[in-house]
Order: sequence, then structure tokens, then C-alpha cells
Amino acid sequence: MTDIYLLLGTNLGNKAANIQRAKELLTSHNIIVKKESRIYETQAWGIEDQPSFLNQVIIVDSNKSPERILTICQLIEEEMGRVRHEKWGERLIDIDILYFGAHQYQKEGLEIPHPGIPDRRFTLTPLVEISPELNHPTLDKSQAELLEACQDPLVVEIFEEPW
Repeated sequence: MTDIYLLLGTNLGNKAANIQRAKELLTSHNIIVKKESRIYETQAWGIEDQPSFLNQVIIVDSNKSPERILTICQLIEEEMGRVRHEKWGERLIDIDILYFGAHQYQKEGLEIPHPGIPDRRFTLTPLVEISPELNHPTLDKSQAELLEACQDPLVVEIFEEPW
């Protein structure tokens, strides 16, 4: 099996519960969560006038193709109530495929590695937490090197759930 890196993001409703529910639904589709970063709270990226996001990177195992993983991720987003109004807009859940092992894929609607990785601190911070030496197959840099070079000024902090 191949290590598949997914980014979970949410900025509507009970954000921590949304992330947990997405992981449960992935598991129900035989996509097994092997490792998880902590959850990070992040200022909104792209369209900044919206609630902050919670983001988490998870490593999953599956024998499914990248296209099938994408389809399952989109089905989970729909099942959880995601409505796509605008790019980078508010969302109940977003599930992005970041890496599919060391493989590279470029097909309509799917590009792996995800093209936004080097530019997004909210993606790189949890990636560095769980796989700092993971090599980006097209840039030939580790996640730690990508984070060090990242120009994204937005704040990314470990999420502390209020009690």
C-alpha cells in the first residue's frame, strides 16, 4: 500500500467535529487512517473575510486509485453538506489529496502532488509535524525545506479545544 497524504479543512459549524466525522467516513470507505497531525487553527487563505479554519493532515492507506480516492473524498464532502459556492470560500469540509506516495498525477480535476503545497503554511505546518523529510517529487525538497521557504504570512497555531 502507498502512503496517501490528505488535508482536512473546515471553517463552518462544529469544526473539530467536522474533522472527526470526515475521518470516520474515510474509514467507512476502507481508507485507513495511519497517522494524524495535530489540528491547527489557521486564518482564512484566499478569501480572508471569513471564519478561521481548522486543518489537519492525515496519512492514510488504501489500495484504491487516485481517481477513486478523489471520488470518495468528494462524496464525503457532499454527504457532510459541503456546497461549492466560490473558490476558497467557507466550507463545512474540504478534503484534498496532497501526496500519493512519490507518484505524480495530472488529469482533469486531479493534480498530485497538490500544486498549492509550497505556498500554503496551513498545509506545510502539519505536514512538517508528521513527515518533515518527505520529499516533494517534483520540487525535490523536503516538507521542512518547503516550509522554511514558504512566503505565506498567515498565522498557523495549534488548536486548543475550549472546554
